[in-house]
This record gives sequence, structure tokens and C-alpha cells, in this order.
Amino acid sequence: MKNLTSSVYTFEKLIDGNFLYVDKTEYIWKLIQPAYAQYFLSRPRRFGKSLTVSTLEAIFQGKKELFKGLALYDKPYDWKQYPVIHLDFGDIKSSSPEQLEDSLQQLVAEIAAQFEVPLKTSNAQAQFRELVLALGKNEKIVILIDEYDKPILGNVTNPEIDEILKELKGFFSVVKATEPYQRFVLLTGVSKFSHVSIFSDLNNLTDITAEADFATMLGYTQEELEYYLGERIDELAERSENSKEEMLSKIKAWYNGYRFHADANTVYNPVSLASFFRNKGEFNNYWFQTGTPTFLLKLMKERDFNYSEALTSPVSGSFFNSFEISNLDPLVLLYQTGYLTIDKAVDVQMPYSNRIIRKYYLHFPNQEVEESFNECVLDYYVAMKKGSAQQFQEELVTAVGDGNVDKFMDILKSVFANIPYSLHLKGEQNYQTVFYVICDMLRLYVQAESYTNDGRIDMVVEAGNWVYILEFKLDQSAEKALKQIHEKNYAQKFRHRGKRIMLIGVNFDSESGQIEKWISEELKD
Repeated sequence: MKNLTSSVYTFEKLIDGNFLYVDKTEYIWKLIQPAYAQYFLSRPRRFGKSLTVSTLEAIFQGKKELFKGLALYDKPYDWKQYPVIHLDFGDIKSSSPEQLEDSLQQLVAEIAAQFEVPLKTSNAQAQFRELVLALGKNEKIVILIDEYDKPILGNVTNPEIDEILKELKGFFSVVKATEPYQRFVLLTGVSKFSHVSIFSDLNNLTDITAEADFATMLGYTQEELEYYLGERIDELAERSENSKEEMLSKIKAWYNGYRFHADANTVYNPVSLASFFRNKGEFNNYWFQTGTPTFLLKLMKERDFNYSEALTSPVSGSFFNSFEISNLDPLVLLYQTGYLTIDKAVDVQMPYSNRIIRKYYLHFPNQEVEESFNECVLDYYVAMKKGSAQQFQEELVTAVGDGNVDKFMDILKSVFANIPYSLHLKGEQNYQTVFYVICDMLRLYVQAESYTNDGRIDMVVEAGNWVYILEFKLDQSAEKALKQIHEKNYAQKFRHRGKRIMLIGVNFDSESGQIEKWISEELKD
């Protein structure tokens, strides 16, 4: 069997080191067929972007023998050598425009030294242009830029962000200005920003991020998993005394689910899979260990983000295009960074017309991401560490299933009581988020912003023989919350389920950050 790795991202090292390479060169063949092509590709972190860039670099350096046994090897390709400018922004320092300028100059200087091109100009933009013109004098060149958006994502809250963007704009403008000298261009990143000038200047790039033909180019499909890792799956199944089908089902629930086009197959995170098999089949949160979404959580909290509604309400097709750095939308950022993915698409006919519009529903791709993200949310919102969360879970879910509303609410009240003053929640949606995350972590059926004929219920929780209908108020009264449940007849849509229904009104005090009061009432026939 081939060796597995989650830390080698260079194609040549993978092949020479006898590491497993899932053959994606059929897709790459589609990219390089045209005599001239420029592309942009966005994918979440640790999803194979750098390996794709490295594979293209080996192709355009003419290293045919590395591809023996792969789909591309027998394609009608000339394997001509081209000068390759490979710029990796992954580790670039960019906390100020001056630091970014120095880092860009260093990147260009290193490549210029490799090709023995003397640089005479004094700034990064001019040096980049100088390098392209020198290398392209006698031969078309290839430009590969990996993680172009690292300086943006790392500085979204930086007061100097506008100057940093200006620096990047100037640098990337060279790509557009030197088109006649290019054979191939690829930009990769996590996100695509609109109105950053980078893409207004690079409108010649073909964005393949959401194209169906390339939806499974990164990540592993179910078929690829079973073909390339089937022997390992058999071994794990035998060791755990599970059937192969049971083992496949568990692996799918934990690591599959990323969908980059509504009509495309889902894919597995390759880093998570490699880590899973290298750790002898231990189910764990591997992708999440490589980075925590601190900035995202801060943005969600500051914007009073309706976390639960985001998982139940559809978005339009324009949602996927890009987002603006001047008006960051947490939901868009959650999607583009891989914490949410496309769950399904529904075609809806607009009223009084023949027009059909497509709406998209988002959700966590898998158990790995959902569990890890929810734990991070609790830690950030209420300073509850993973170990503490696990301690009260069994007690809480038992109380809910038994209909012990007093114990259920007392446990939740204690959660909020332990929030440090510096972390106090100020928006009603933040309190709702905490409730939703706790219930979701316990694998309870939970629905937020549930619609009825007369309004929206803040939250519905189902467990055992009980349905809980909760209404939240901030700096008002629990009585008012309960009254609203009655007046709007929120319970009506749940009467047919044959379960007991508990109505709960909750009021939060924004000053103390606590549950000020709650009252409950079992609905009687």
C-alpha cells in the first residue's frame, strides 16, 4: 500500500516518497488543453489547493515521468517546459502595507534568482512586471498564485486594510497587464471578494469555483475513497468488528458532505481522511485542529448573527459569487471558508409568473465540522471548554427527554451564570445561538425561527415524548414571551404529533448577561 500523509503538499515529493496520490489529472487536463487559459479557484483551507498548484507546476516544467500511471501521462500533451512563476502567499507577512511590500519583494526576488534575472526596479509591482517580461521574452510563461487572499483574510479588522488592498491591487494588476506573455494562469484562495479591485482588474480570469465540471476536482469522491483506500477500510472494519458497509457509513458521516455545486456529488476532506487512516481509524476532528475560526466567531457575535436561521433559511444564487470586505456577511464567510456547504437546491416558481428561481440550503458538511464548530461557539460565547460541555450533556438531554423543564432550564441558567462579564452577550440572537448550539450538540431535534401561520417561533426542541416551544425576550419579561406563544397560537402546528407540549417564555437581562426569568406551562387539550 502507498504511504499516507497529511503534511506533504508537493506533487513531486508525493510521487518520489511513494505517498498516495488520488489521480485528479483528468480534471487538470481539461484546464491545460487550451493554448492559453487563466483561472480562479476557491476552496476551503487544507483541501488540496496547494497540491493542485504544485501538480500544475510539475506539468509545465515538463516532468512527464512523474505522471507515469496517471491519466495525464497518455494524453496528447507536448510536455513543453515553460518558465513557471509560483507565488505562495500562505506564509506571507502582511500586518502592514510596508511589511506586505517587503514580503512581495522577497517572493519575487527568490524566483528571479532561480532564473538568474537581475532586478533593477525598487518596488514589488515593478519587480513582478520586470520578472514576467524577462522570462516571457523568448517563451510564454506560467503564473501560479496560491492563497492569494491570505493577506486579506488576515487583516480584515486591520485599520490599514485599505492600504494593504491597494498594495495587492497594484501587484496583481501585473497579471492583467502582461497577458500577451502568458501560457497559463491560476489563482487559488479560500474566498472571492467583490469590489476589492483585485477582481475588477482580473476580470479575464475564468472562475471555476462553482462549475459542475470541476466540483469534484479537489477532495475525494465516494468512489475514489473506496478505490484508493478500500484495503485500509477492510482492515479497519475487521479490527473494529464492523461490516465494511457500517465502517463506510461512519466514515461518510464524519468526513464526507462537502458540495461545491448543487447537482454535483459530495466529496471528503482529503486531510481529514489521511489523518483518520494514519491514526488507525480513530474518529476525531482533524480538519478543525489545523485552525480555529476566531475571527468568524467574533464577527458573528458583533453582528448579532442569527446562527440558527442560517441553517434553515434558503439563499439565492448570487450568494455564492463573492462578498465585500467593507460589509462582511458572516454567513457568506462561513460558506466560503468551508464551515457550511450546499445541502440541497430547490426550484421555486415565483408567484404570478412563469419564472423559476433556484434557492439553496446550507448546512454543516459533516459531523467533524458540526461538532467542532459548535464547541468553538460555546467556548467563544459562554467560555465553556470542551470538557465542561461534555460534563453536563448527559444530564441535560435526560432532563429534556423526561420533561423535567425545571432541571433543563436550571442547567442552562447555570451556563449563562458562568459567562465572564467581558463576554456578556448583548443581542437577542446571541442568546438564541447558545440555546441552539447546546441542543444541536446533544443531537436533539432543534428548529429555530420555525414558521407558523401567525409568525415565527424562536425555537422548537423535540426529545422523547416532549415538544418544547421557546420564545426569547431581551430586557422585557418572561410573561410577555409566554403570552406571545399563546396569542400567536404557536403550538397549533405541533398538536397532531401526539406528544406533550411545553411552552417556555424566557427573558434575558443584557446588563447581567443572564437568564433573568423563565416560566413554563404544559399545554392542555
